[in-house]
Amino acid sequence: MWQAILDHFSNLEQRPLERLAFLVGGLLLFWIIEGAIPLLEPHYKRTKLRHAGVNFGFTLMHLAIHTGLAVVIVLLSDWCRRQGFGLVYWTGAGVLGTILISFLVLDFFGGWLVHITEHKLALLWRFHVVHHADNNVDVTTGLRHHPVESVLRGLFFIAGIGLSGAPMYAVMIFQTALVLATAFTHANISLPRWLDRGLSYVFVSPNMHKVHHHWQQPFTDSNYGAVLSIWDRLLGTYRRLDPKDIRYGLDRYYPNEEDENFGMLLKKPFQPLEKDFKEEKAFLTAKETRE
Repeated sequence: MWQAILDHFSNLEQRPLERLAFLVGGLLLFWIIEGAIPLLEPHYKRTKLRHAGVNFGFTLMHLAIHTGLAVVIVLLSDWCRRQGFGLVYWTGAGVLGTILISFLVLDFFGGWLVHITEHKLALLWRFHVVHHADNNVDVTTGLRHHPVESVLRGLFFIAGIGLSGAPMYAVMIFQTALVLATAFTHANISLPRWLDRGLSYVFVSPNMHKVHHHWQQPFTDSNYGAVLSIWDRLLGTYRRLDPKDIRYGLDRYYPNEEDENFGMLLKKPFQPLEKDFKEEKAFLTAKETRE
C-alpha cells in the first residue's frame, strides 16, 4: 500500500488536471457545507458569486505563478536527491521519517514563517493586505493573494525544500494537504466548539484561522499557521477569540467598502507611501465622522 501511495504522489506534478481536481473538489465541498452551516452571516456587496469572481481572479494568477515555480521545485528536489542534500538525507530518515520531516519544514517555511514575515515587514504587508481586505471570509478567500505575494510564498516554499531535501512524493503530499487545509480553514463553516478546539491542538481549525482575519490587532497578528497549529503554540503567536466576536476587514490601511474592487486591490500596494498615509487619514476621519 505504501509503495502505491508513493508512486501516486511521486509524479503527481506531471498530472495537473488531477491536482486541479483536488483544488476544485475542495472548494466545491466546503462551498456546499458553508452554505448549510455558516459560522457568520455574510454581507456581500452584491452576491456570493460576484464575491467569488473577484477572489477567483486572484486565484488564477496565484495558480499560474506557482505552476511556473513548479519547474524550479522539481529541479531542486531532484538535485537534493542526487547530492544527498537536506535534512531527510543527513538524518537517514526512512519513508515515514522523510514525509514527516518534509511536512514539518515545508509547513514552517511555506506557512508560518512567510506569513509572519509578511505581517512584520511593511513593504510585504502592503501586498498581504489584499488577503485581509476581504470583508466576507469564505472558502474562496483562501487563495486571494496579490501576485507579488504569490511569488514570495513560492520562494519561501523553495527554501523549505532546499533545507529539508524533500523528494517529490513528500512535496506533493504536503501540497495536497495544504490545498485542502486552505479551503477548510477559510470556509465559513460552524463546527461544534469541542471539535474545532480539539482539532486546533494539532491542526489549524476554521475558528482558529478566523481569529487571524479579525479586523483589529493584535488578533490580526496571530495564528499564522497553514496546516499545523504547533508553530503558533510553540512560538507564542496563538490567540483565541469567541466566534461571535469576530468581525472581518481592516481597521486601517484599506477602505473596507472597496474589498471587491479588483483593479484597486491590484494597484494599491504600488502606490507611494505618502499617498497611502493621506488616504488612510482621510478614510479614518470620515469613519470617525460617521460614528
